[in-house]
Amino acid sequence: MSDKTAAGELSDEELDLQLREIADRFIDLANEQAQRFHKENVSEAMMFAASRFNAFVVAAHAEDVLAYDEERDKALEYFTGQYRNMLVSNLDDYRGSFEDLKYAHLMTRRPN
Repeated sequence: MSDKTAAGELSDEELDLQLREIADRFIDLANEQAQRFHKENVSEAMMFAASRFNAFVVAAHAEDVLAYDEERDKALEYFTGQYRNMLVSNLDDYRGSFEDLKYAHLMTRRPN
């Protein structure tokens, strides 16, 4: 894996690998937390953390409050659209798990 960090310096393949590696680390942490807390609460905390970090990224790119205000609606549209696309894709992936039962142990009705 390349040690390049800026998205502009990475090929599409390198960027995809990097994003998946980072996401896998967050998922590992979420799975650890789900041993202590309800998975629904872990999910809510992850969404809050993602929204908090994304707000930070938008603010970090703005030169001043006027620029921030101008970018706010674009950022909302971008992040909500991206999240929706990712959620739809993952929901579609998990739908297949009902047929092959690969994730049957995760599909319980217990609180955690």
